[in-house]
Amino acid sequence: MSRLQVVSGKGGTGKTTVAAALALALATEGKRTLLVEVEGRQGIAQLFETEALPYEERKIAVASGGGEVYALAIDAERALLDYLQMFYKLGSAGRALKKLGAIDFATTIAPGVRDVLLTGKACEAVRRRDKRGKYAYDHVVMDAPPTGRITRFLNVNDEVAGLARIGPIHNQAQAVMRVLKSPETAVHLVTLLEEMPVQETADGVAELREAGLPLGEVLVNMVRPQLVDEAALRAAGGGLRAGVEAALCTAGLSSPGTLVAPLLEQAGEHARRVELEREQRRVLADLGLRTYELPFLGEGADLAGLYRLARQLRTLGVGQ
Repeated sequence: MSRLQVVSGKGGTGKTTVAAALALALATEGKRTLLVEVEGRQGIAQLFETEALPYEERKIAVASGGGEVYALAIDAERALLDYLQMFYKLGSAGRALKKLGAIDFATTIAPGVRDVLLTGKACEAVRRRDKRGKYAYDHVVMDAPPTGRITRFLNVNDEVAGLARIGPIHNQAQAVMRVLKSPETAVHLVTLLEEMPVQETADGVAELREAGLPLGEVLVNMVRPQLVDEAALRAAGGGLRAGVEAALCTAGLSSPGTLVAPLLEQAGEHARRVELEREQRRVLADLGLRTYELPFLGEGADLAGLYRLARQLRTLGVGQ
């Protein structure tokens, strides 16, 4: 069972929602999870209907069975100040550098260092133990950058190799990579049953494999049910008009003709969607990863929907 669960996905696939639901699912039975945000969007706070997350670990939810979910919004500038204090004992000098704009400059001009700081903070939470030697968190779930940037974001050792071949930054990158490439970590990819997200998922899987980063599962989000049986799907392609008109007449409509065309159009669209989704399922199956489907939440991803999604993830055994 991986203790660091990284969740990525193309924008619009609901990766933040899935990451939040996964944190809830893993916190059941009295466990503690930390949900980490690294993109500064405060998406986690919105999902849990709470105020903006500060740069500190805050309890935001209670899972079934008494488990707890904590959350942390990692800020690269604050992480760099922590880093400078940890390795160089700069203290107030570090704060002075921030006022001069040096901190912002460092995290902007060297994105590799920025990623080391962001991932390093999450990995520190994975390794952290209390006074009794017990892990502070049973699981850390990271709401990571989109699939197109996930490999570069996680492969921080390569990113900083040209910047720092020795010294604290190099050592920090090495320590981060030891966690990220270990069995403690799993990278899950969220997608939809649509061509572009599925293709980006396939590309992401290939890049992660090439980088030697540990893959978890593919999570197909917002899956809509098939509304009719196979016979009806085949009929939706043609030869359906007479049957629809007869059914409407049986229902008591005196002039059903005006309703037939819109109904047939909807039936045809549904049949085409089902076929396209089947094509995307075949592409995902070729990736050789466990794939789970999550239901479409028609009312949106409110707090109640988040808990329902968590129960679904728990039932499927995702991340366990």
